[in-house]
Amino acid sequence: MIFLETEISGVHLVEPEFIEDERGYFTRSFCEREFADAGIKFLPIQCNISYNKKAYTLRGMHFLAAPYEETKLVRCSAGKIFDVAVDIRPNSPSFKKWVGFELSRENARALFIPAGCAHGFLTLEDETEVFYQMSPAYVPGHDRGFRWNDPAIGIKWPAEPKVISGRDAGLGFP
Repeated sequence: MIFLETEISGVHLVEPEFIEDERGYFTRSFCEREFADAGIKFLPIQCNISYNKKAYTLRGMHFLAAPYEETKLVRCSAGKIFDVAVDIRPNSPSFKKWVGFELSRENARALFIPAGCAHGFLTLEDETEVFYQMSPAYVPGHDRGFRWNDPAIGIKWPAEPKVISGRDAGLGFP
């Protein structure tokens, strides 16, 4: 795996290293040792799948309140997404900065999002599935979020969302 640092401390784009032949390819999706060698301490203890029927479905921007912050490794196992992380750590030099990357089954990229960052994504195709590896385990009642179009953050989404949950649509600005 190739770990590419982003403008946000601790957020890494994880590029696969493909071993290809006539059958297709093989690549590692997670290796604790390789993460540790890249200076990332992460041992996932929970995995989730988000299935999204329609293109331009928006999920986010979500995070858990302290002391239950989540660390996530996010990949798109079917379809395509624009995946976003926002630094919400007030003492961070990149506070309120965002990064976004296209993740798909074809490019096999993943986005590593440390605790203290919000996460959201916009599907770019119908029938999109997103696979999350997380740590620690989810603790109900500590869910937080802010609007996907918060002007103080200024995320440049590649398209206007068409499907948003009532919960996400009702989120305010921080």
